This record gives sequence, structure tokens and C-alpha cells, in this order.
Amino acid sequence: MYAQIKMTGGGGEQLAIEWTWGGLRVGAGRKRVRQKSDPSHRTRDAHPGWHPVHVVLRTLPSVGRLRRRRIYTAIRKAVAKTWARAEYRIVHLSIQHNHLHLMVEASSKETLALGMQSFATCAAKAINKALDRAGKVFAHRYHTTAVTSPRQTRNALAYILCNWRHHREDRGTRVHLDEFSSAVSFDRWSTCRYVIPDDHDPLPVRPAETWLLRIGWTLHHPPISPFEVPGGEHE
Repeated sequence: MYAQIKMTGGGGEQLAIEWTWGGLRVGAGRKRVRQKSDPSHRTRDAHPGWHPVHVVLRTLPSVGRLRRRRIYTAIRKAVAKTWARAEYRIVHLSIQHNHLHLMVEASSKETLALGMQSFATCAAKAINKALDRAGKVFAHRYHTTAVTSPRQTRNALAYILCNWRHHREDRGTRVHLDEFSSAVSFDRWSTCRYVIPDDHDPLPVRPAETWLLRIGWTLHHPPISPFEVPGGEHE
């Protein structure tokens, strides 16, 4: 609030003081509106190492379309660098037009946070180098969903590996598996085992160690069809 001085007439000049609102003050200015897809900055829940995590990382619009061969190569290099972390494992990954889906295993909440930070940093640097650009790559913090049951595990795997069909990226192609994912490394498809083409460098994902990903989901649920079209809240 500040004072505005005015000159008035009528029998002589007088000073009148009018108090008006304006200037710097606590709480002034437009309020920040969090984007719908922007994960909350509250403290993340504890993460027991016995269950995997479905992670989503979104990129900024300025990065452009991710499903390009040079960006695939950049992300592949970032995945390879995570092999040095024994207690953090990227088991599966798919690259969509503006986001990544990952199935991750980690021994603790701290290990998960450090592993994701390292992967995101390496991926951002590699993507910027591939695109000859600079600046921020990922739009905000990664989003996590704990995978805690066999049914949820099966659905999460189908969602990650078949997500290209959800986004209709399979239109106009006869390829059964998404080449911008770790689908060729998955061995529980409902059809026969697929042979990796000679000209394809698969993503260097790690073998699963949690019971849910290795055995649990297969005991009472059917194998995944490569033609399955998943749905759900994450896009």
C-alpha cells in the first residue's frame, strides 16, 4: 500500500492523501498453477526393495519428438551407464513421443532417487548432444507408481512394452514389437520368442530380481500379447 498525493482546489490549494494498493508485498503477483502432469513435490513414500516401480519421465516441448534413432541411441547410452549401480536396475523401458516409461527395481527410496537422478542427468546430456541443443530436457520430477501385486505387475509390463499401440505409433508398420523399447528382451510374450534383428541395438536393460517380475505375475495371469492395446492413467 502506498500514498498518492493529489492537488485539489476550492478556496486554495490543499494536499489530499489517498491510500491505494500496489507495490511489493507478501503474496503479491499471479499464483503459480501446477500443471496436471507435474508430480507433487511432497516427500515421496518409502520404497521397500521387494517391489518394482513404474516410472514416467516427461520432456519439454522444445526437445521435440523422442522416437528418433539418434535419441534412441542417446537414451541407450544413458541406460548403459546405470549398470554400475548394483542396487538400481532398469528392467524395462519404452520411448514415446514426449515421455519415457521405465520399470525399475531399487533397494530403497534413497537408491531409487539417486538412480533416477543419475539416469535423468545422463539422458539429458546425451539427448542435448544428439540434438545439438542446450538447456533443460525433462519437464519436471519423475512420477512413480509402486507395483505391489502380480496383477498390477502384469498390467504395468503390458502398459510399458505395448504403449506404442496405446499412442497409435504402430500404424503403418508390420513390426510386432516396439523397436523403441526393450520389448525384444522380454521373454513372456504369448507368441513365440522373437529374434533380435542384426541391425538393432537393444536397450541394455537388467534382468529382474524381484519375485513379482521374475515369477509372481506369471503364476495366475496369462502371458502378454504383443498386440495388446493398454489403457490407463499414464500416457
